[in-house]
Amino acid sequence: MAKKKRRFADDGWAVWIDGEDTSTVYLNDWLSPRGKSYVDIAIRIRGVKSSRALYVYVPFSVSQNEIEDVSLLFHDTRILQATFSAACIVDYKKNEHTSEIAYNGKTVDIVHISSIGYRAEPLADGTLISADLAALQPYLDNDEGYFIWRMPHKSLDEIFRSRVDVKNALVRLRDSLTTPVVSEKYGYSIRINESRLLPEEITRIGAFHRQKLKKAVVTISIDENYELNDSGCYRIHRLEENLYRGYLPSEYKREGTITYEWNQNREDSLQGQFNFYYNVTKDSISRGSMFLYMLLLMAIGVLGNLIASYLWDFMGGSF
Repeated sequence: MAKKKRRFADDGWAVWIDGEDTSTVYLNDWLSPRGKSYVDIAIRIRGVKSSRALYVYVPFSVSQNEIEDVSLLFHDTRILQATFSAACIVDYKKNEHTSEIAYNGKTVDIVHISSIGYRAEPLADGTLISADLAALQPYLDNDEGYFIWRMPHKSLDEIFRSRVDVKNALVRLRDSLTTPVVSEKYGYSIRINESRLLPEEITRIGAFHRQKLKKAVVTISIDENYELNDSGCYRIHRLEENLYRGYLPSEYKREGTITYEWNQNREDSLQGQFNFYYNVTKDSISRGSMFLYMLLLMAIGVLGNLIASYLWDFMGGSF
């Protein structure tokens, strides 16, 4: 069996809020190894009324026009139910900047970031996304707020990008002929607020070190044709196809999609280390091998016909 391995990208992410808060970070990776991958980022801020700014460092380049405000889809209560795992009542676009939802006995604000003038500032090794929460205060009715958006996950696109090794062309030809089954293995890690992995522009910010991030949850959504290492998994479930209809990233197939969820909590530390690692494997038949086998069968067929014709002529038209 031919094996292809991709080294994991040791990404550093950072989230902090300027204010008195205890917050949770949710990242949902939409893995598409043969297309474009996306990531949904959601920040739940408890104490949002006393918070002045939100900052998110992303370890790759992303422009503001690539960021999609998926909170605008929450007028669909089926999507809300799938996202919050509960039946929700929504007051959609209650005002210029927020909607209000009620679920599990509490009421929270959903902030539509596309309307609040957030910024995406390019850094040497990534992007800093920031939003002014002080200007948002007159529009907030609850002390718990959600901020959620989607953007291309370019680190994953780099991992899954096809690579051609010209120097080993003969080795690949040999493998195609002898090992038509290809085993692909990809490794990837997400590390949130781990200072050693962050650029100096972030680590020198005092507010970053004083933040009070409480919990981080990472969800990986991937087609069931791929096998995920779920040894650190908190919960596994199949994507609710009907509830997520209209919410999935473009060209993402919901059939057969399984979601794996990690949950790491640091109750006794104001700044916990949130490290998530997963690897993805897939066994498949090499298209190159199938193409070579078809060429060989065609060549054998043509050669057989030539030999048969030669023998027919040599024997005078009879065997």
